[in-house]
Amino acid sequence: MPERAAHPTHLGSIGDALQDAADRLAASGLPGSRREATMLWAAVAGAGIKPGDVWLQRDQEPAAGLAERFYHAVERRASGVPFAYAVGRTGFRTLDLKLDARALIPRPETEGLVDLVLREVGKGETGKVKGGVAADIGTGCGCIALSLAVEGHFDRVIAVERSAQAAALARENVALVQPPVPFEVREGDLLAPLAGERCRAIVSNPPYLTEAEHVGLDSTVRLFEPRDALVSGADGLAATRALLAGAREVLEPGGLLALEVDERRARRVARLARELAWSRVRVYDDVFGRPRYVLAILEEGA
Repeated sequence: MPERAAHPTHLGSIGDALQDAADRLAASGLPGSRREATMLWAAVAGAGIKPGDVWLQRDQEPAAGLAERFYHAVERRASGVPFAYAVGRTGFRTLDLKLDARALIPRPETEGLVDLVLREVGKGETGKVKGGVAADIGTGCGCIALSLAVEGHFDRVIAVERSAQAAALARENVALVQPPVPFEVREGDLLAPLAGERCRAIVSNPPYLTEAEHVGLDSTVRLFEPRDALVSGADGLAATRALLAGAREVLEPGGLLALEVDERRARRVARLARELAWSRVRVYDDVFGRPRYVLAILEEGA
């Protein structure tokens, strides 16, 4: 780990702080240190601030509190901490969320899962948007569930999380976002906390890696992000298989099950869904053109 640098005793300008941070990051071996420093400043400055704004303000003197948060983020980043954890926040679709190592860092692929769900539940013979209950299984920081609550037309949203620490983070984000519909965070494993519910949509980005695949991950993921949110049994499908088997009990007829899956097993997950008598099973590609999502419908009258 690079030797920790003391915070400058004289703040000077934002430009001075950026140069000091760029030197610190470069010494740690991080590429693109000047760009990274500017992005860190924009991130700790708050929502709506872009790196270009930071550069335009470089001759201004920074507020002491902001500079302190910036230097703390720089130190964390220089020690190898992923960007989102270093700054303590992340953007997801329309949301700006609190984030730390209690939960996975949301990926762009998962934003695509929300897109598919919103599109699917908006369909109907009458053209009217359907309501009902949406449930997000393994909510982590709450990004999927909160996006469904803010952007969708559900009557109620339930976020399920087995990690008490991640559930606490999700509740902090609920308080931050203040979604416009009733919203619950329930603790428990997979579908168990939904007993007695009938949902219009069940959505999940479950753990889907094998132990060997986890070992082979980049160290920025393997060493910092929660293992239990990544690894799922000998074949990576334990959680996915349980969701396919159990979701029928908590979905209303015609309800949607939407899963993010590993691209290497997307076709296999679709076959499992068909074997379990799900209807209209479809595989969709993510923004990078990789098979990433499996959607299935609970047949009317099932």
